[in-house]
Amino acid sequence: MTEEQENELKGLGGWLILVGIGIVFSPVKIIISLYPLYSSIFSDGTWELLTTPGSEFYNALWLPILGAEIVLNAALVLGWLGIAWLFFSKKQAFRVWYIGILLFTIAFQFADAFAIAAVLPDEEVFDPETLMEIIRSLVYAAIWIPYVLISERVKATFVN
Repeated sequence: MTEEQENELKGLGGWLILVGIGIVFSPVKIIISLYPLYSSIFSDGTWELLTTPGSEFYNALWLPILGAEIVLNAALVLGWLGIAWLFFSKKQAFRVWYIGILLFTIAFQFADAFAIAAVLPDEEVFDPETLMEIIRSLVYAAIWIPYVLISERVKATFVN
């Protein structure tokens, strides 16, 4: 590739615009989907019912599962904010971190589903909502991981 061709590809254009939109909206989506859930768990007494020994719904696994969910979801929000900084700063590390967060998200979704199944063995491990989220994450990763690995624009843009 000539220097002129490389300069034409350099920058946040083309398909990278869609990547950028996904990066900007990912932390917002996490917050919007989880805030109502977590706020109600803490405000309506659910937390106490699930985590207090002697309660009708107590299970020793609820505290570590819910605690891990909260911490890991907060880490995902911060991770996406860090990815956004790497993206808009055009840092070399963007590709590795972007691929990493996509793969981590999929692994987290599977682990969370199996953890919940350990506490609620009569429930489906992959209820329709969980299954849809996992499929969405798998399709997203199947499209964008190869793109960031192969794209000449990505290679020309993330050089700082």
